[in-house]
Amino acid sequence: MESSILKSPNLSSPSFGVPSIPALSSSSTSPFSSLHLRSQNHRTISLTTAGKFRVSCSLSASSPLPPHAPRRRPNYIPNRISDPNYVRIFDTTLRDGEQSPGATLTSKEKLDIARQLAKLGVDIIEAGFPAASKDDFEAVKTIAETVGNTVDENGYVPVICGLSRCNKKDIETAWEAVKYAKRPRIHTFIATSDIHLKYKLKKSKEEVIEIARNMVRFARSLGCEDVEFSPEDAGRSEREYLYEILGEVIKAGATTLNIPDTVGITLPSEFGQLIADIKANTPGIQNVIISTHCQNDLGLSTANTLSGAHSGARQVEVTINGIGERAGNASLEEVVMAIKCRGDHVLGGLFTGIDTRHIVMTSKMVEEYTGMQTQPHKAIVGANAFAHESGIHQDGMLKHKGTYEIMSPEEIGLERSNDAGIVLGKLSGRHALKDRLNELGYVLDDGQLSNLFWRFKAVAEQKKRVTDADLIALVSDEVFQPEAVWKLLDMQITCGTLGLSTSTVKLADSDGKEHVACSVGTGPVDAAYKAVDLIVKEPATLLEYSMNAVTEGIDAIATTRVLIRGDNNYSSTNAVTGESVERTFSGTGAGMDIVVSSVKAYVGALNKMLGFKEHTSTLSKTPLETNEVPA
Repeated sequence: MESSILKSPNLSSPSFGVPSIPALSSSSTSPFSSLHLRSQNHRTISLTTAGKFRVSCSLSASSPLPPHAPRRRPNYIPNRISDPNYVRIFDTTLRDGEQSPGATLTSKEKLDIARQLAKLGVDIIEAGFPAASKDDFEAVKTIAETVGNTVDENGYVPVICGLSRCNKKDIETAWEAVKYAKRPRIHTFIATSDIHLKYKLKKSKEEVIEIARNMVRFARSLGCEDVEFSPEDAGRSEREYLYEILGEVIKAGATTLNIPDTVGITLPSEFGQLIADIKANTPGIQNVIISTHCQNDLGLSTANTLSGAHSGARQVEVTINGIGERAGNASLEEVVMAIKCRGDHVLGGLFTGIDTRHIVMTSKMVEEYTGMQTQPHKAIVGANAFAHESGIHQDGMLKHKGTYEIMSPEEIGLERSNDAGIVLGKLSGRHALKDRLNELGYVLDDGQLSNLFWRFKAVAEQKKRVTDADLIALVSDEVFQPEAVWKLLDMQITCGTLGLSTSTVKLADSDGKEHVACSVGTGPVDAAYKAVDLIVKEPATLLEYSMNAVTEGIDAIATTRVLIRGDNNYSSTNAVTGESVERTFSGTGAGMDIVVSSVKAYVGALNKMLGFKEHTSTLSKTPLETNEVPA
């Protein structure tokens, strides 16, 4: 089967006709020999193909020259964008992102992330797959009722979208969840590639067209004026068939056509050509928005997304930190910053409505809530993205930050700790802590600030200087935690080479009642976890355990992440395959004591699992039916 996929004639179509992104190299085939560009602070930069060059979308924050005024976000019309250069950002972190193994989110966490996405300024939030479970339905409905009705002073409110397969039950369920939003959308899909038609759907092309047409028409009949349709696995689908089915769903009332590279197999030139071909050959295409959804199986999702936008797509589907099934999705921060840095000069004037100053905060929230850690070298938001260790690089940075940085960290909400005016230590007060947290993008209420302040003072007593990384770890441990069913109060560990490790743990339940248990184990963490199990009495299997030091030095704060699976069955329906999948739950903890950090992480994961169980049990006793794809 692999060989048949790779030999597909659809992956070798000629690349003429697609507007290619100019290569940034000294090649003689480059479409320009010299460009004079103007950066955001209006300094002219000369680029020549004769040598190396670097384009800066933002020079040092210390530059006295002001940046460009942001362009206005066009008024929202489902099937039309008044500004031809505006690109809508469709975030599917809460749907496709949550399908990452171990990334299960509670309803509260989904709501928090949705609010943060609105603060970031995404145009569309795909809040989930309502037919997956009662819990997913309620989470999407809550987001639609709250975030979907919060209009800012400029009239911005995100579209709230629910995913559905092409069957009436899914579509009805999605509409029931999103209809409370000011701008609701139904996103329905069905596969169109030969391999999916033959092996998954077992249906003819004509049958699939009929299903797609009827289901889009049905979605519109419910009162939804904003319907998105996706031909799943479009990257491997026959071109003429794509034009036909897309033309039919346009007639049926679709307002957005999403073109997914479901298995991440296309190259940028191929995907750009696919968008260009659809734009040129689909009847009625001028009446809808073309969207992209690129998976990252070959590490090309961001490149494919940009190629698609350059070829005429005006909506891009992305996730925070690029999380998602298998190798993930196109990363919001990468796509947005690429458009911000190169949109004017290379991408024909493209721009988005994203407030990039909230990128780091959003990335951190998603990282902590899902437990999906970003690698240090991750573009834009990785720990090393703005780190310079090479002597040559450090020398250049000291002379001018633009020598080795194409954007400033301040643009994405990251403050340089060595440039900050405030140095925090054990004598620092509440106001200094609050100011520094605000600079880092964290706005906490009085209760959160008070709790964090005493955690901060405890760390500052043991360290001469509290770094930004320490603060971020403390905020994550204090604020980004699930609702407490159990809370760690105290613990005592005895370990070493003279006998078995023993642990005494004291937890408080949701009513404040204290519970104490003792246990022995093969090590201090094992003993502590067994003591927690004796109190909680909820069987779970530990799948993953990892620990990292936040900063250098022997006094560094340790952050721990665990992934557990409940021995009682916690399941939901996978949106793409329709299969019932076991849910896993992650937890994180931070502290200067590695065993305390480990126990906090474990209790956090148990809280998330118990919260999911409790929320599910309060919903209808009869679960939602999970239907097969055919209507």
